[in-house]
Amino acid sequence: MVDPELSLPAPKVALSTASVYPETTATAFEIAARLGYDGVEVMVWTDPVSQDVEALRRLSDFHGVPVLAVHAPCLLITQRVWSKDPWTKLQRSREAAEKLGASTVVVHPPFRWQRSYAREFIRGVWRMADETDVRFAVENMYPWRYRDREMLAYAPAWDPTEDDYRHFTLDLSHTATARNDTLAMVDRMGDRLAHIHIADGTGSAKDEHLVPGRGDQPCAEVLEHLAVSGFDGHVVVEVNTRRAMSSAEREADLAEALAFTRRHLASVPRKAGP
Repeated sequence: MVDPELSLPAPKVALSTASVYPETTATAFEIAARLGYDGVEVMVWTDPVSQDVEALRRLSDFHGVPVLAVHAPCLLITQRVWSKDPWTKLQRSREAAEKLGASTVVVHPPFRWQRSYAREFIRGVWRMADETDVRFAVENMYPWRYRDREMLAYAPAWDPTEDDYRHFTLDLSHTATARNDTLAMVDRMGDRLAHIHIADGTGSAKDEHLVPGRGDQPCAEVLEHLAVSGFDGHVVVEVNTRRAMSSAEREADLAEALAFTRRHLASVPRKAGP
């Protein structure tokens, strides 16, 4: 008889399409398939393919790589992608997730200058979450720093655990930049932790997105916690490979990140619950 505590599969590990930049969304699907990732998270941004649901579906079918999550276009560089209206962006992200079979939409808190959006954000995200089975997982961010100055760029807060959301995304590069106690944030998120961006950082003011294991974040401890906690979301490798000197070097970094993540997810028995 199989022990039920050992029978649960490990969480799926996906590749963020942002991890291959400056290569393309299409290249991300190709690399994910070649390295054996379980799927991809599509970062919707300036690459036209990332904005085209039918093109994404064709890539997914061709490579046999499912889309597990959609990252809404809420970066500074994507302010005009899928409309200038932030609610339209979230609506279209939800529709894309539903059409592609993705379980999660990742969304950042609003920028402070998006005042109307920020005022309605918590209620609006709850309302949208009530209309779908797709999870809207609000991501932890960080204060912007320049020398000795700090600017609070996000509202209602860069730390989403200060507010009431149904689901959270935890990004370990962002916890490094914010200089958070990462494990304390995991505890605050509790069973609302629905999605992980696995990366590393050193506490620099720059959002580094290092390959896990190359910084000072407790990446291994967080992954091992997921393995015993009954976590039912996905783990997404979201790392910066812009400095890779070649496609081969980029692919080696992404292979290393996948191996690190799978090793620590499998290092302890996975429990079904209390």
